[in-house]
Amino acid sequence: MEENAYDLCVQCPRNCKARRTEGQTGFCGETEQLRLAAACLHFGEEPPLTVFGGSGTLFFTGCTLRCAFCQNYQISRQGMGAEISTDEFARICIKLQSLGAENINLVTASHHIPKTAEYLKHARKQGLSIPVAWNSSGYESVESLMLLKDLVDIWLPDFKTLNPALSRELFQAESYPSAAKKAVSWMLAQSPLELASITKNGITKEKMIRGVIVRHLVLPGRIDDSIAVLDWLKQNADGKGFVSLMSQYTPVPFSGTEEEKAWAGKSLSSFQNRLISAEEDETLRDLIEAYGFETLFYQDVSDDTSWLPDFCKTQPFSSSLSVPVWHWKSGFCA
Repeated sequence: MEENAYDLCVQCPRNCKARRTEGQTGFCGETEQLRLAAACLHFGEEPPLTVFGGSGTLFFTGCTLRCAFCQNYQISRQGMGAEISTDEFARICIKLQSLGAENINLVTASHHIPKTAEYLKHARKQGLSIPVAWNSSGYESVESLMLLKDLVDIWLPDFKTLNPALSRELFQAESYPSAAKKAVSWMLAQSPLELASITKNGITKEKMIRGVIVRHLVLPGRIDDSIAVLDWLKQNADGKGFVSLMSQYTPVPFSGTEEEKAWAGKSLSSFQNRLISAEEDETLRDLIEAYGFETLFYQDVSDDTSWLPDFCKTQPFSSSLSVPVWHWKSGFCA
């Protein structure tokens, strides 16, 4: 990677070559300035991540993929967030740690890997000692990920699809499947599973210290695509990392310009934009049993949409899911 990775940017597989050092935005929508939208103690992640104290989650502005169905579209596509300095980043991480966070969970920072690596090094010097998790779309280059090799302990990649045609429709990225396979394989090789038993008030839970959780969101009406992903994960990830099969696809009440709405509508027409049906849920449960993964997380299907975030609010999530710590409008709030 070039000495200044933000000039003629090729950080992600898009290789858009935007001059981000000169204020030009890449496909990700961002210049070289790192921005955050919110930070919170989040309790909606998989059990080995939340344990007792919750996951210390930082939401980055911008995204290399910008999915049409993104629940975080306000920050991934619409640029909601505020510029953050190295010192402020460290203070946020240390604050989350002091409040009992089990880890620092960096959400969608793939377009800022060099600067995030720099910020993490500074945070470590300031006293950050809990594990760091990399929460991403899976659309990343191994060359960029190498910068995080000694800084990230836990990898939380999405594995959205192995269908290039669907990738083109949803992400404008026909290369997503090949890039995700390379990135996830690299992550699995980097971080063998390491768990610790934590006891509090007589209750013992498993906490992830190192390792990989590969997440796959099932798209309604596209079960065959999910089967292809599960096939790959069974062959390449089972026993090396955990699998999280997510059935909570929820149509997002998108708010944007007419042009944005038109693009989203066209993209979403490539599958059935609705909740997972009871029949699909039953099929998924049968698949889980048939594949026999060593460890697989699966949530019950629900029609509750109250968990959808709103990053205009200091508390973007419902109070049962998170405790706000920092917000792009008001700074520290806990």
